[in-house]
Amino acid sequence: MKEENTRAATYFMDYEHPSVQTFIKANSSSDKSKEEKAIELYYAVRDLIRYDPYTYSFDKETFKASYVIQAKRAWCVPKSILYTACLRAIGVPALIGFADVRNHLSTERMRQTMKTDIFIWHGYTSLFMYGKWIKATPAFNIELCEKFGLKPLNFNGRQDSIYHPFDQQGNKHMEYLEDHGTFDTFPFETMVEECKQFYGQQEKTTANFEEDVEKEVRLNS
Repeated sequence: MKEENTRAATYFMDYEHPSVQTFIKANSSSDKSKEEKAIELYYAVRDLIRYDPYTYSFDKETFKASYVIQAKRAWCVPKSILYTACLRAIGVPALIGFADVRNHLSTERMRQTMKTDIFIWHGYTSLFMYGKWIKATPAFNIELCEKFGLKPLNFNGRQDSIYHPFDQQGNKHMEYLEDHGTFDTFPFETMVEECKQFYGQQEKTTANFEEDVEKEVRLNS
């Protein structure tokens, strides 16, 4: 893998787009180091772009960093693409990574639709800081974590930020099953093909994810 590819703008990681540049400037301090900016941008992507798995789509446009900023909500893969793009824009080498996980954070609608608690091609970001590659997962915004009783994933730029196996009540939360590795470009066609084979053709829903979360919390309280 060429080092320049870990910093390059791509169709999906379109950090030269004005909306991405504006997002970076608004959510990072101009007087900070690129490492400090990387941490600030992690929290911006985590909390300002709300996690919404009901936006799940194979529409190619929806995976672009600029689209995610304008939509203000996305699922884990587009959010990781956005964070990867932001890092590259400020000079931090970054890759997009994927893993299959068993996710215990879901709604009744998701369980009925997916027929499984396994989420394949769960997205994360791999970045090079302080002399080593580390993982960061800016998917679940803090409000969602608080509703589900999860410990929000913090990031200090020196250690992996990946999901905890248990929530704050000791219930199972996230189990990593298989890592697909990291990529300097988003393997869109491969991911779509494997997801269609695993889940079948998924119909888009017009339901409100946050309303379903509230129902889920009430049922389990």
